[in-house]
Order: sequence, then C-alpha cells, then structure tokens
Amino acid sequence: MNFQQMLGLWWTLPAGAALVGYLCSLAGVTRPQRAVWVTARVVEVHRPAHGDSKRPGIPVTVAFEDPSTGREFRLRHAGRNGHVVAAAWVGQEFPVRYPRRRPERSHLMLDMRGETRGLGGPNCMVFLLLLGLVVQAFVVWGWPLGLICLGGLLLLVAAISRDRQHARARAALLEESVAVPGRVVAVTKDVHTDGEGDEIVNHAPVVAFATREGVQVTALCREGVARPSRSLDRVLTMHYAPADPAVFTPDLDHDRREREAAVRFMNMLLLAGIAAIAVGVLLHYGLLPVT
Repeated sequence: MNFQQMLGLWWTLPAGAALVGYLCSLAGVTRPQRAVWVTARVVEVHRPAHGDSKRPGIPVTVAFEDPSTGREFRLRHAGRNGHVVAAAWVGQEFPVRYPRRRPERSHLMLDMRGETRGLGGPNCMVFLLLLGLVVQAFVVWGWPLGLICLGGLLLLVAAISRDRQHARARAALLEESVAVPGRVVAVTKDVHTDGEGDEIVNHAPVVAFATREGVQVTALCREGVARPSRSLDRVLTMHYAPADPAVFTPDLDHDRREREAAVRFMNMLLLAGIAAIAVGVLLHYGLLPVT
C-alpha cells in the first residue's frame, strides 16, 4: 500500500473513534456514566476583582454530600473545563460529577444535557468525519458533488442547532421580566493579540442586583452595557426572569436584537445549504455552465 492509498483511508480514524465511543456509551462504561452525579448548592459567591479576566466567570463555592459516605465536601469553582458560571447566588444548584470514591476530584457542570452519556467525543468525531468527507468530495469528485455534500452538512448543522430553541426560550422568560436596580461592581479586562500583532482589549462588567425576593445575584454582563470600560460603579436597570435570575439583561432591546441575529444566522445557514445543493445539482447535470 503506497502513501496515497494510506491517505485515502483517513476516514477510518474518526469513524473508528466514533464507533468505539458509541459502543462504550451503549455499554455504559464512559467516564461520565461511571461517575457519581450529585446536586451541589452554592454556599458562597466570590466577586471577581476589578481588572481580572472574565474567563473564569463568577467564582463560587458549592457544597455537596457524597452519598456513599454521607460526608459533605466543598468545591471552589472558577471556570474549570470551560464550565463558566455567568450568574450566581447563594442557594443556586448545579450538578457535580466525580469518579467513584473520589469526591475530591469533583467537577461542577452547568447542566446534565448531553453530559451523562459521554457522547461529546463520538459526536465530535462524526462531525470531523463529515467535514473531511466534504473536503474529499471537492478534491476527488469535483465541485458539483462537493457543493452537494457541503450543502448537506450545512443543513445538518442548521437542523441540530439549538440556537432557535434557546432564543425562543429566552424570549419567553424575558416576557415576564422584572426590572430592579443594579450596580457595576467590577469590570473585567482581557487582552488579545490579533494576527497583525495589535492588542485588542475586551471589557465585561460584573453587575450585582437583588431580586424582588431578596436574592443577591452577581453576574458577568458581556452585552448591553454602553462603554463597559468606564462602567465601574454605574447604576443600571437590570431585567431578569423571575423563573431564572440567570436570564437577565440591562437592555431588553439589545437582547432582542441579539436573539434575532442568532436566528437570522441559522436561517442564512439553512438557505446557504439549500443553495449549495441546488447549484451542485445543476452543475452535476450540466444545467449550469461552468466558467
């Protein structure tokens, strides 16, 4: 077997990895399936310092009980493994997982959707497989079939995306929003370097507000605050959902525009997929001239 033939078998790697992952999930032996899942309660909220990075989110300390021993453990969480707490209050609940008999290695999760079965890795391998097949279609089979495959991938992404559902759910929650006074208690700062070596500074305010029930909420407010770098100690009107104070915004109109933009992007992705398939079919059957 020569080198080119070996390259032609690239698909066996992601396909094999995905198959192994799905079989492990069916057998119930993935790491999340073997882990212990418990509900933890926030017992302390730590306010980010002014000028800190926003990447850790709102640091919290949660307490949970190990069901096998009845012993209580406390976990300090500050954005580990990408699970960033954007809004926190004492009494808030999160799922926590840890290896059996190792509660000291616990990890706070934002939710359990898609996490308990350990399908994240296999699903990622399937996406890489499909993406590679699209590239191969362009290289090996030509533009017509490549466009058809690309359009199919775009349609699949648009179909499985939850952006529309999230936008509708957020809109429904904010329809019943309550307005309360809030204050910017810190402003985070992150410095990035672009491709040309220039520094890009990003600021995100940390706001504190109390719900009408007296729950003190500390939240990272990435959008909706004008001139965020100069917003320290600014008083804001915060609109939050009574059913979930983690759903909030200082600007209802801005939030609505952001939701509409997310839905519009998914619709454009859907239309792009349909257009790619249509153009590919026309090219394949010679109904569209190739220039």
